[in-house]
Amino acid sequence: MSTRIFKYHDSFQLESGTRIPGYQLAYTTYGKMNSDRSNVVWIFHALTANSDPAEWWPGLVGDHKCFDPSRYFIICVNMPGSCYGSTGPLEINSQTGTPWWHDFPFFTTRDMIRAYQPLKTSLGIDKIFIGIGGSMGGQQLLEWAIEEPGVFEHIIPIATNAQHSPWGIAFNASQRMCIETDPTWKENRKDAGLEGMKVARSVALLSYRHYNTYESTQSRDKKGPWPLRHPYGGDAAESYQRYQGEKLGKRFNAFSYYFLTQGMDAHDVGRNRGTVAAALGRITARTLSIGISSDLLFPPREQELIASRIPGAAYACIDSLYGHDGFLLEFEKTEQLIRSFLDEKPRQHLKTVNE
Repeated sequence: MSTRIFKYHDSFQLESGTRIPGYQLAYTTYGKMNSDRSNVVWIFHALTANSDPAEWWPGLVGDHKCFDPSRYFIICVNMPGSCYGSTGPLEINSQTGTPWWHDFPFFTTRDMIRAYQPLKTSLGIDKIFIGIGGSMGGQQLLEWAIEEPGVFEHIIPIATNAQHSPWGIAFNASQRMCIETDPTWKENRKDAGLEGMKVARSVALLSYRHYNTYESTQSRDKKGPWPLRHPYGGDAAESYQRYQGEKLGKRFNAFSYYFLTQGMDAHDVGRNRGTVAAALGRITARTLSIGISSDLLFPPREQELIASRIPGAAYACIDSLYGHDGFLLEFEKTEQLIRSFLDEKPRQHLKTVNE
């Protein structure tokens, strides 16, 4: 494994028209490129993850896993706006000599993949064998496969969409409102809005999971006898919500959370490309679009739409208890679908993985 920093020193124009004086990207690689550079796997991470997919996707990336470094050259880039090494709100703005704070420029998912293109060139990558990503990572993958149709041989967007839905925007807006109500949010300090972000994470979990998930994993009987309580509350569900907020607060910041959710909300592959259908129709990569049966945030019909608009694409649905987070947890089912897709011609009919 190798984690490095790529620096782009030229002026870079965002979709908004704003120009920034360069940027940096933290990226992690596993394995080596073969002689004809035909074994590249580009993994795109979701909202709060980092550039090390073996850390947050351990069931799929690693020795003897679906994406084995002995077979593939695996790369994952920390998206701009995040807090794991790429240019973000807490990094120094070279024009002012101080952190960006609330003035961080607005990166869309399209801006993000355009920022990756110079890195791809610098690494000597002409073709990407597999592009794969879930949620916001899948949004970036679709943008790139449309922007440069000849780059990807296969793409596997998971639990994602071609245009972020009003439902998804409402969830993200509610989370930003939580941050805005934190009295520290308007201050220029690293922990500004942190308590608000913890509440935002609790709201997010309601969209990442499902009614049945909580019924199974945080049931009412998972608490001590009254009046004993869990550290964060009486019932397991309350304890879980509070714990997850605290957990995120130890590794993330409210600035990145705020701006990244705005980038997700702006996701629309049809913007300035006619329509969503026309944009998806430009993709030439062999495509497997995967949905999660219990996903409330990115319901399976969004992945069905992706498959129906990309020429020759296949669609599969994973039956899961875990809602949207199933794309991070259902390793065996996901690997089964990927291996089948790579080994066989894509099937046009819908299928569900139940075992």
